[in-house]
Amino acid sequence: MTQEFVIGITKNALEITLMISLPILAVGLIVGIVVALFQAITQMHEMTLTFVPKIVAVFITILFLFPWMMQKMVFYTQQLIMNLPKYIH
Repeated sequence: MTQEFVIGITKNALEITLMISLPILAVGLIVGIVVALFQAITQMHEMTLTFVPKIVAVFITILFLFPWMMQKMVFYTQQLIMNLPKYIH
C-alpha cells in the first residue's frame, strides 16, 4: 500500500461521510436559526423550545433520506469489497 492509495481511500470515506451527513446537519442548522430568531423576536427563552424542534426536524429528515443514505453506503461498501484484490498488492 502506497501513501497515495491510503490517502485516496481516506478521501473517499470522508467524502461519503460528508455527503450523507450534510443534509441532516443543514436541516438542523436551518431549524436552529428559525427557532433562535423566534426566541429573539418573542423574548421567550425556553430551553426545550431550542431542542425539540431540531430533534423532530432531524428525525424526519433521516426518515425521508434513509433510502438515499443507505444506497450511498451500500454502493461505497460494494466498491471497497469488489476492489479488495487490487488493495492487497
